[in-house]
Amino acid sequence: MKKRIFRRRIFVSIILHALLFFVVYALQDMILIHLQLFGLVPLILPVAATGVAVFEGRDIGGIAGIFAGIMCDISFNAPVGVFTVLLAFTGLLVGTLADTVMTRGFLSFYITSVVVLAICVVAQMFPLVFFVGIPTQALVMVAVRQTIYSMLFVFPLFPAVRALGRRAGRILPPGKIR
Repeated sequence: MKKRIFRRRIFVSIILHALLFFVVYALQDMILIHLQLFGLVPLILPVAATGVAVFEGRDIGGIAGIFAGIMCDISFNAPVGVFTVLLAFTGLLVGTLADTVMTRGFLSFYITSVVVLAICVVAQMFPLVFFVGIPTQALVMVAVRQTIYSMLFVFPLFPAVRALGRRAGRILPPGKIR
């Protein structure tokens, strides 16, 4: 009986995480694309993946990073796997930090989101600098603006990822280490 309830809770948790990522993907790819600020589109999937990693740890953070990375690759028409590998790695790294040395709160979520967004923006700039020849100074200005614009979405995403993290904490059986 307990095993069935545990499996049901895991299944519900997976469905809720998938729902979060699909809603964020729809916002990023269908709505925010039309709300450009100075021609910039915010990156909010990496923020959601970072939040899941902060509040749920390394394993779920890595899986969330893969899922968000695939969606980012589709959304931005990026070379296959760039965001997938990048967000999987950052999900594992942020989740490991959350499991070991970081407190799980808004400040940790905010700081790690800034770092992950900066890494994602640099990944977007890389081909433009080396293959197209756009001046680095212009790209850095765009990168800073895009990161600032994307950071506005940390505030509405925080309650959702924190609630999912608390729900996942209730699912783990007693004595299990994340």
